[in-house]
Amino acid sequence: MKSVSFFLLSLFVPIFLHAQSVKNSLRAPAYPLITLDPNMSAWSYSDELYESSPRHWSDKKLPLLGVLKVDNEYYRFLGTEEMELLSMLPNGEDKPWEAKYLTKDPVGDWTAISYDDQSWQQGKGAFGTFENEPHSKTNWTNAKIWVRRTLDLKEDLSNSSILLEFSHDDDAEIFINGIQVVKTGGTGKNKRVKLNDAVLKTLKPGKNVIAAYCFNGGANGFLDVGLLKERTDQALFPKTAKQISADVQPMQTHYVFQCGDVELKITFTAPLFLDDLVLLSRPVNYLSYEISSSKPRTVELYLEASPNWALHLPTQASSSSTFQKNGITYLKTGSVAQKILERKGDHVRNDWGYFYMASDAKNIQAKVESGEVQKLAFRTNIQVKGKAKGKFAIGYDDVFAIQYFGENLRPYWNKDGKSSIEQQFELAFKDYDLLMKKVADFDRNFMLQYQRYGKSYAELCALAYRQSIAAHKLVQAPNGDLLWLSKENDSNGSIGTVDITYPSAPLYLYYNPELAKAMMNFIFYYSESGKWKKPFPAHDIGTYPVANGQTYGGDMPVEEGGNMLILTYAIAKVEGNADYAAKHWSVLKTWADYLVEKGLDPENQLCTDDFAGHFAHNANLSIKAIMGIASFGYLAEMQGKKDLANTYLSKAKEMAKEWEKMANDGDHYRLTFDKPGTWSQKYNMVWDNLFDMQIFDPKIREKEIQYYLTKQNRYGLPLDSRETYTKTDWILWTASMAEDQATFERFVNPVHQFMNETVNRVPMSDWVFTDKPERRGFKARSVVGAYFIKMLEEKIKSKN
Repeated sequence: MKSVSFFLLSLFVPIFLHAQSVKNSLRAPAYPLITLDPNMSAWSYSDELYESSPRHWSDKKLPLLGVLKVDNEYYRFLGTEEMELLSMLPNGEDKPWEAKYLTKDPVGDWTAISYDDQSWQQGKGAFGTFENEPHSKTNWTNAKIWVRRTLDLKEDLSNSSILLEFSHDDDAEIFINGIQVVKTGGTGKNKRVKLNDAVLKTLKPGKNVIAAYCFNGGANGFLDVGLLKERTDQALFPKTAKQISADVQPMQTHYVFQCGDVELKITFTAPLFLDDLVLLSRPVNYLSYEISSSKPRTVELYLEASPNWALHLPTQASSSSTFQKNGITYLKTGSVAQKILERKGDHVRNDWGYFYMASDAKNIQAKVESGEVQKLAFRTNIQVKGKAKGKFAIGYDDVFAIQYFGENLRPYWNKDGKSSIEQQFELAFKDYDLLMKKVADFDRNFMLQYQRYGKSYAELCALAYRQSIAAHKLVQAPNGDLLWLSKENDSNGSIGTVDITYPSAPLYLYYNPELAKAMMNFIFYYSESGKWKKPFPAHDIGTYPVANGQTYGGDMPVEEGGNMLILTYAIAKVEGNADYAAKHWSVLKTWADYLVEKGLDPENQLCTDDFAGHFAHNANLSIKAIMGIASFGYLAEMQGKKDLANTYLSKAKEMAKEWEKMANDGDHYRLTFDKPGTWSQKYNMVWDNLFDMQIFDPKIREKEIQYYLTKQNRYGLPLDSRETYTKTDWILWTASMAEDQATFERFVNPVHQFMNETVNRVPMSDWVFTDKPERRGFKARSVVGAYFIKMLEEKIKSKN
């Protein structure tokens, strides 16, 4: 009866699509603006769009300025006027610098300007291990290094505002003219410290010295230093518009402003339809505007961007231009170096390829301002008679997107090399009216449909949609496989991580199972090609965007084996056949057999919650192994392999009974089998319920859910008994195991409250504290695709 009710309801939803629009009331931690791929996304970190410059999720600023002139008054509605720092002494990101260095303890005051360093070695910065630090110019593999970098100043800087920019791995001490400026532990990239008056007074014309020490306590070492100078330009647009509202929909972010007596609506649109792969991969977003006035008038709209959009660091050399082609006016910028696919890692951005802004307006003026800091700007006069509408397009051509086992791959939209970025912009403008209607319909339908599981759920999913998609890149492998490659944003930069795929998958299983396969094809290939020889799946296939093989330091045998088997069965359930599993049957059986041997009581190893460290006898990880074995059994059953199915299903049920005995702790089940008085979220059991696998006694889930309700804090259910932090993706899975809507919402509402109140203004975090509105770590990750587990449940159960 439940599936019939859903079917009837779904018939009536479209009737209201054009009559209703559901506003998202969530104050987003960060508002998505441009969402193309992991290295090309921009977010507003403030409540008002004009309070701050858009930022990449790595926190690097992407200056984008919007101003509307009304009756000789300028109203800034987008971004701030960035007084970009000037590079006085470049670091080693692009340009090597000369220095003296030593790898044994120096004698005397080695930080002083007058120190005699003639006996030191001569080298080029930055200094680091070549193997893991691609921007190292001198290979440093010792435990310690001392470096002296000399600068010959032509001017007195004592009255200037100067910043030291530095990178270090690990502990570092940095001195300028003998005065300590930095003493820090750990690691950091492109950190900045403003120099105090005492240091500034020493920066006189002539010889000056930056002296730095770094200790390499682990596998990697890195040291880089430079100086930046703040500009003192006066702001041209100090007056702001009045923001009336902000609204995040799945594919759009809407803003409304008042500029004097004129209303301005601004919309950022990413037409990310998961069932249209060509459109999904098109590297173009829209910035649309609608201006309303009670009287006829001429207004002027100004939009300005910075070359930062095509750089990793603003100090890198760039080249910008403007041109026209087939009725479209372009602004284009990119790095001078164009080191294709050379920069890899976590908190990095593309510094190859080209950023574009484009307009099809006839009266548009395009300009590139040179000088100390480049600006790319559009200016247009608009005749307003009631309402006037228009648009800009923003895009990026990364030329080559991914290196895949030694071969450079183009992005999917140009997989055969026969398209061009200009053709993509032409299509974007041609399709604009149709796409905007489709997007509006999708957003309305989405919010109405998802609201059936509560307003909080709908609003969280609306914010999660673009975030998860933008953490992936779509390419085609040389063998024709579709590859939907995630970047492990803000956690280590891995590409194609299996335990990132696992939580992310519900979104793609729900909208397009071909993308779910594309998140797994490369792992199957890695094992089946013989490149990965272990009897369980790899953790990843590299460090984004270089996918030449696993780079993560440790394996997760039970974790990744369970993930791949469960998701392969999930694809079969969504598609109604096991064809995909049949293609990979041999390796699936190898993984299933490994879980049979090692899965019930896992040895000391990592699971997907690797931040919690290694530990043995993990009860939730054991569930994953059992679910993986059961998945293999059901896949065998779908192919008519009855004897094989009975063998693995019987084994899974036998292990489930043993699990209950080992994990039982009275009114709940333990975190680890050997530690009474502990507990954890058993989110891996969600599949038993979702697929009606009947492996575990349903009373286990019921008991756990009731126990969890006694452990909730203001901002959600902790991950387990060890800490107050949680993972929001797993909370949504735990919530989906509840038997009724009210209980589901009791788990979801605190997550919504956290996102609404968090003090960390970054793209949604999935690792947060439950007793305070602060993130523990992570942001902008694809794993928020996990939030769609409830919709996947609806889809699966409607088929039964």
